[in-house]
Amino acid sequence: MSLSLTCAFVWLIAANLRAMFPSKDNLWSFAYVMIALGVPIVIGVAIQHNIWLALVLVGMGAWIMRWPVIYLWRWVKGKIE
Repeated sequence: MSLSLTCAFVWLIAANLRAMFPSKDNLWSFAYVMIALGVPIVIGVAIQHNIWLALVLVGMGAWIMRWPVIYLWRWVKGKIE
């Protein structure tokens, strides 16, 4: 397994484990850090493997970090309307 896939799986496990425990700020500070770490990992997967596997990882990350995605969608939708 390549380094980028190993990092991606570690990222997914860490995000899942952290999401299981409550937080005072509803995990937003953790979400910012995980997003900042996830972007280079996904780029690495896209470079080393293919874009389809990177898109699968983006989907898995969006499934775990769904609230930032929901708020982003609402923000974009508000800008369009």
